[in-house]
Amino acid sequence: MELNYRKCAEEIFATLGGKENIISAAHCATRLRLVIADNSKVDVKTLENVQGVQGVFNSSGQLQIIIGTGTVNKVYDEFIAISGVTGGSKDDVKLQQLLKCHGGNNSSRHLVMYSYLSYRRL
Repeated sequence: MELNYRKCAEEIFATLGGKENIISAAHCATRLRLVIADNSKVDVKTLENVQGVQGVFNSSGQLQIIIGTGTVNKVYDEFIAISGVTGGSKDDVKLQQLLKCHGGNNSSRHLVMYSYLSYRRL
């Protein structure tokens, strides 16, 4: 049976604690990569049981949802349309994850952004 990409995206979104809990979203070849404001609001058990989701884990401040090659991009497109979250690249998600983990006050945020952007130029 072919996966209903929209239904999969809707069910994923329903487990995340609302739009305001999603800081950023991107995808790689196999995973939907999200930076979540408050991980305690994510219903991981329900998320793991969404049809099309092959695994869920947190890594370095990112919630990574394994969906699979050739499918994740279609679910991602539906997810962006449903959630209203602005889509980004893996680098955008990494920057948001760094800011979440290390950016307390404005000085810290500026230092993280400067360091990240300097590193990307190398």
